[in-house]
Amino acid sequence: MDAKILTSSLLYLDNVKVTFDGYKALRGLSLTLEPGEMRAIIGPNGAGKTTMMDVITGKTRPDEGDVYFAGTVDLTALDEASIAELGIGRKFQKPTVFESHTVEDNILLALKAPRTTKATLFGRSRADQRERIETILNTIRLTPVRHRLAGGLSHGQKQWLEIGMLLAQDPKLLLVDEPVAGMTDAETAQTAELLRRIAKDHSIVVVEHDMAFVRELGVKVTVLHEGSVLAEGPLDMVSADPKVIEVYLGR
Repeated sequence: MDAKILTSSLLYLDNVKVTFDGYKALRGLSLTLEPGEMRAIIGPNGAGKTTMMDVITGKTRPDEGDVYFAGTVDLTALDEASIAELGIGRKFQKPTVFESHTVEDNILLALKAPRTTKATLFGRSRADQRERIETILNTIRLTPVRHRLAGGLSHGQKQWLEIGMLLAQDPKLLLVDEPVAGMTDAETAQTAELLRRIAKDHSIVVVEHDMAFVRELGVKVTVLHEGSVLAEGPLDMVSADPKVIEVYLGR
């Protein structure tokens, strides 16, 4: 493939196919994400949303198709660790924080975790670390609880802390899986606001079922069905698509 075609897209998937024991999880999935874009991915269970993220992060290798990052990097040729080093961070649905450590220490631990083999624990000065921690705590709105043990946080706060830990790795692209599952309405609204803030400096792919939350994000929506793109565009447009209503929204 001519790499020049890809220079404008941060993420480029073309005709990606994945089969598990005869089951076609992805059937010619094509999708592009521009630098600085936040995209919402919706669709029924089994639509291929998780498999798509597994392919992007190197957990699953596609049978066919192209997957490029930052214009020229072929993700299908790399393993999970190498893809993480490139700056692709993934947040799973269930938060995984260090519950016996404080909120601040969780960020510090994520900051010190070497993303590349060349990195060392002392790669940043203490002043740099403090400044970065302050910035992240402010972004995720957890400064008031910085000294609280992570295990004592609400479900929503744990989700925000894990997003903060992801930001500490300084990713170019964040993949966020159902961030508002189990949240209160207030936490859901705050999470939409948080992701919109982060999107000013990062590209984000959000997989979500909560349509009210997707509406609050106010971004382009891609609807997956049976492993390929069924519809794409503003939420109001895809919500009115008869095919989308039939396979997803009408259920």
